[in-house]
Amino acid sequence: MHEIEVNVRFCETDLLGHVNNNNFFVYMEDARIQFFNDLALVGNDWNFILASTKCDFIKQVYFNQTLIIRSHVVKIGRSSFHLEQDMFEKESGELVAKGLSVIVQFDFEQQQSVALTSEMKESLSSYQMVAK
Repeated sequence: MHEIEVNVRFCETDLLGHVNNNNFFVYMEDARIQFFNDLALVGNDWNFILASTKCDFIKQVYFNQTLIIRSHVVKIGRSSFHLEQDMFEKESGELVAKGLSVIVQFDFEQQQSVALTSEMKESLSSYQMVAK
């Protein structure tokens, strides 16, 4: 399980005082990028695209709360993998949101997907969990 912390900034809240739903996708992106870096999936060239993403909002989050984002792989395909990201409020440990992204290795010159290398698959499998 890969884990990062995110501190909610005031600018990420809306008129109702809670985190605007768009910001959860930013938190997920921050966690994905750190996940890619920690697994050394990207070198000098960024060769991944986001094919699909969704987020289920479970509980409201407010300014100055700290979130823990735990990411794990639920499926590894030929050229893609599915990354589940659970977001918890740090102090209470309560689940506040649940995201899922499909990430594809992509050749931008050829405009098509590219198979993941065996090294990438091995690295990803170390963070793989069975979908719930």
